[in-house]
Amino acid sequence: MKLDTLQKLYTNELRDLYNAEMQLLKALPKMAKAAASEDLKEAFEKHLEQTKGHVERLDQVFEEIDEKPKGKTCKAMKGLIEEGSEILGEDGEESVIDAGIIVAAQKVEHYEIAGYGSVRTFAQLLGKDRSAELLQKTLDEESETNELLNKLAEDIVNPEALMEPEMAGASSSR
Repeated sequence: MKLDTLQKLYTNELRDLYNAEMQLLKALPKMAKAAASEDLKEAFEKHLEQTKGHVERLDQVFEEIDEKPKGKTCKAMKGLIEEGSEILGEDGEESVIDAGIIVAAQKVEHYEIAGYGSVRTFAQLLGKDRSAELLQKTLDEESETNELLNKLAEDIVNPEALMEPEMAGASSSR
C-alpha cells in the first residue's frame, strides 16, 4: 500500500492495532496462568475482557471507513509477546517472575497507548468523530491497565521480589 494520504495511514495503523489485539487475546490467558500473584492474575483476566471490547470497537471503526480489519501482521506486538514469553518459562522466585511479567505487560501497554493515541488523533483530523470517541475509550482503558500494573508492581510484587529467597519461603519458588 502506498501511504500517500492520512486516510491510508489511518487504515494501516488500525489494521496494525487490530492484529495486535488479536495476538493479545491469545497471550493474556498465558500471562494470567503464569502469574503467581492473585491480583496480577485478576488484572490479566480483566484486561482480557477489555481486549475483547477493544476488538469490537475496532470492528465498528472499520465499518465506519468501509474497510476490513485484516491484512497486516503487527510485528512489534509479535516481538513483545515473544520477549514476554521468555519470562514465563523461567525458573525462579514467583515474585521476581511476576515482576518480569509486569515489565513485559507494560511494554505492551505502552505500545498500545502510542498506537491508540495516534489513530484517535487521525480520526479527529479526518472528521471521524464517532471513531475518535471509540478509540479514546480504548486508549483510556489501556492507560488504566498501565496504572494498575504500576500499582501492582509498587505495592505487591516488587516489595516481595526484594526479599531474600530464604525469607520469601520455600513455597514461593517455581
